[in-house]
Amino acid sequence: MPTPETLRQLLVAYEACESKKGEDTRILSLDPADSGLADFFLITSATNDRQVVAIADEIEFRLKQDFGLYATSVEGRRQGEWILLDYVDIVIHVFLQEKRAFYDIERLRKSARNLTGADVEQELQHALAEKTRAVRKSAPAAKKVPTKASSRKSPSTQIAKPIAKSKGDSTMPAKPAKKAAAKKTAAKAAKPAVKKAAVKTAPAKKAAVKKAPVKKAAAKKAVVPAIEATASAPRQGIMGRGAKPPVVK
Repeated sequence: MPTPETLRQLLVAYEACESKKGEDTRILSLDPADSGLADFFLITSATNDRQVVAIADEIEFRLKQDFGLYATSVEGRRQGEWILLDYVDIVIHVFLQEKRAFYDIERLRKSARNLTGADVEQELQHALAEKTRAVRKSAPAAKKVPTKASSRKSPSTQIAKPIAKSKGDSTMPAKPAKKAAAKKTAAKAAKPAVKKAAVKTAPAKKAAVKKAPVKKAAAKKAVVPAIEATASAPRQGIMGRGAKPPVVK
């Protein structure tokens, strides 16, 4: 089966023949047995050799401009009686009227189907439709991605959660859950107050620690004069006279 690209090229060549006033332009779709030769024959005729060359030049120009396609071989351009353009899938014959009647290529290809430009357009649309179907079949099936709306739970399930269950059920009802949540919030609120109280009492302890050394120093100052006084006073009693006073270190 010819490709959509080949059918487009055939339509452009057919329009080029019509634009240069080619006469009795025909498209022959060759039998599959002759597919090794070509898929299509495009045959047209002209009244003189100059018109033959003009039609061949127009076909070459359009196929080159639209598709970047060049003929693999061109024959008969010098004589201008029968120019053959070979595009592999499409073989184009531009004849003088006398030469076309003499060779009668249509009679030699009786198994070929005669097509018009409208028939080629229909075949092109059919080929494009078949191509798109083949691409869709070969493409892997797209995975369904869950949307945000589908991932959300339905309102019925959301409402059913807080409803208390029957008395025979072992699970806790909805009300104790609310009380537990209230206790948690109260405990969270109480924690900052405890921390603030601890912060306030901390400086008082520090102040007490600082004041303690002052008292000890005052006690030392009071003890030293008393020891000096006792050392300077004369000792009597058990020690007797001449006894040495104790050494204070």
